[in-house]
Amino acid sequence: MGLKLARPGFGFVSAFLIALVTVSAGSLHAQDNSAAELRLVPRSAGEVKLSFAPIVKDVAPAVVNVYASRKVEQQQRRSPFFDDPFFRRFFGNPGQGDTKPKQRVQSSLGSGVIISKDGTVITNHHVIKDADEVRVALSDRREYDAEIILKDERTDLAVLKIKGDGPFDFVPFAEPDSLEVGDIVLAIGNPFGVGQTVTQGIVSALARTQVGVTDYQFFIQTDAAINPGNSGGALVDMNGNLVGVNTAIFSRSGGSNGIGFAIPAHMAEFVATASGQGGKIQRPWLGATVQLVNAEIAEALSLDRPRGVIVTNIFPGSPAEDAGLKVSDLVVAIDGKEVLDPDSFGYRFATKKLGESARFTILRGGEQRLIDISLAPAPETTDRDSRVLTEYSPFEGATIMNLSPAVAEELRLEGTFEGVAIGAIARGSTAARVGMKVGDIVRSINGDKITSTRMLEGVTKIPPRVWRMEIERDGKVSRIELRS
Repeated sequence: MGLKLARPGFGFVSAFLIALVTVSAGSLHAQDNSAAELRLVPRSAGEVKLSFAPIVKDVAPAVVNVYASRKVEQQQRRSPFFDDPFFRRFFGNPGQGDTKPKQRVQSSLGSGVIISKDGTVITNHHVIKDADEVRVALSDRREYDAEIILKDERTDLAVLKIKGDGPFDFVPFAEPDSLEVGDIVLAIGNPFGVGQTVTQGIVSALARTQVGVTDYQFFIQTDAAINPGNSGGALVDMNGNLVGVNTAIFSRSGGSNGIGFAIPAHMAEFVATASGQGGKIQRPWLGATVQLVNAEIAEALSLDRPRGVIVTNIFPGSPAEDAGLKVSDLVVAIDGKEVLDPDSFGYRFATKKLGESARFTILRGGEQRLIDISLAPAPETTDRDSRVLTEYSPFEGATIMNLSPAVAEELRLEGTFEGVAIGAIARGSTAARVGMKVGDIVRSINGDKITSTRMLEGVTKIPPRVWRMEIERDGKVSRIELRS
């Protein structure tokens, strides 16, 4: 049985007062920010009849439909009857000589939001994943080809660029952390491909974690109806500003159950900014690991409630060590924003700008302290020396790299910067067939410690009769034996 949420009453009308004042002033986005703090209740029958229409008219032209397609090879099916000599005698051998697989087109449909007048679009990574061609359709039915500028699976976000002459209508980003639970929001997208649709709801929760969609579990939860096809669409506030990118729903039927999730606009803005800086996302590196503070740990630390994250490890030469952070420190806030768990900690830290600093509020020995952490990307302390292994071996088809903090960050590895990691695996390769995975770390082969990509490549050129390997995956080392 799904969760039931309280339905919003007439409280939504209060937000309309702000919208109408803005429209009468001539520009929805020119509204004074102080007005956003007003939260009033309707005081007359006229106020009850107020409408979302001014906000929708302002925002809808900047919400697009995203059509992604890719070509996949498909082997031709052959009837088993043609293996019978009797049938071949009458019908011959159709398809003989035509051994090339046919191509078919797979397509997906989603939504996107134009975030600048030059036609930059933010959408979900899963909408355009593996796409060969992408087109966008505007609300006025104009269609354009679009170029994929950046894809980031870790945040489930992607940035597109419309191939057309602007300027285009766009939606500005809301101020970070401007939302409150209970605020009215509108979701705009293209559910089920029926065309642009607007739904209304409230913010049901903030900083929702354990959704399982991105590496950074920090979502806005709303009861505005979100359905398949809404992915990548806009979640906007009553000022017509983008507060989130609609991403996922909790559903047992495939339809909306009133529990939808959106990636906060602050994360979307971070990814969009990276797309204009060479198309590569560089995140700040702390050089420390943290863990959740549960009830037992909170009691041991004499806390009134479980909160924050406790530092469990610090890497030598890291920004954490340089700043004086220590194991067992309890981080309770970053730049004044409360940290509740490792997911909120990761989101708060990952969205900080490189070259600046982040102020950690920590508890150490029962005393509160402030520590400034320099924000720098993970360093490549060892040349990655990427190599594609082609010799027949359990690693044939794998791309291997020397480990460093930078490589570990890219592959989402924690706690190790030594060894040789698998960075990619070719489809259908021997490495794929024996079960190797991206992120696996090759520790040793037949008792010899593997310290570099050059060394591993050398082993594959003179393969042993038996491969006795130590492979680390998700922090656990497995011993595997394979015969050549």
